[in-house]
Amino acid sequence: MVASKSNYEKIRQKRLEENKKRMEELNLKKLAVDLRTTSPKTSPVKQVKPRLPRLSTELVPVRRSSRFADKSPVSYKEVAFEPLERPRSYQRRDLLNRIYASDEVRAHAIDRAEQLQSGLEADFPSFVKPMTQSHVTGGFWLGLPIHFCKDHLPSRDEYITLVDENGDGTETKYLALKNGLSAGWRGFAIDHKLVDGDAVVFQLVSPREFKVYIIRAYESEDNEEENDKENDEEQENDKENNEDAGQDVDVTPLNKRAKRTRASRK
Repeated sequence: MVASKSNYEKIRQKRLEENKKRMEELNLKKLAVDLRTTSPKTSPVKQVKPRLPRLSTELVPVRRSSRFADKSPVSYKEVAFEPLERPRSYQRRDLLNRIYASDEVRAHAIDRAEQLQSGLEADFPSFVKPMTQSHVTGGFWLGLPIHFCKDHLPSRDEYITLVDENGDGTETKYLALKNGLSAGWRGFAIDHKLVDGDAVVFQLVSPREFKVYIIRAYESEDNEEENDKENDEEQENDKENNEDAGQDVDVTPLNKRAKRTRASRK
């Protein structure tokens, strides 16, 4: 143990002497003394901005123009306005119990509508429009004949009034690009109780007004009895005229023919 310790001390002393010689060769002592004697460089002074005084948080009244000095402050309280007129509401039709017209009933209504159209003034253009389910239930969209729209109706969207046989008018929206009536047609169809199979005659009496004639596919019993009575009177008159003229003509009663026609339709 003692021998190893003495060897360690010898090696340590030898290392210290070697390091001392290297320091002398490199003039490290002189450099260290020079660094101690020289004054350190002064760093630039940072300029500190002066702190502005904090503004007071007291509430200050808003300046107003002299024009509004005499006026009372504006109130934003909601005020309920009563409507000018009660909006119209329509009951939704029962789409599950639709009644579809037969081809015979539909054709009969179209024939009567075309007869009515032939008696109208030729100066005012007109057309016959048969009613289908999409016109009178559900979508309530009425497409018009394209050729009629291009020849007689406006080239842009306009409001067109439909006037019925009683003179009552209904405003509808005509869509030029779609060639049909949209807003307002639903109310007209419901008010006039249009159903599938009816035929409607539209007569353009002015650039933005149609005169409308409705031909019912299903006539009421009262109308049928009145028509039968008129037909009987016409048949009696024709028979008397033929007898006065000495002609023996067998005329079938018109009311019987009408009843047979209705029975076949059913």
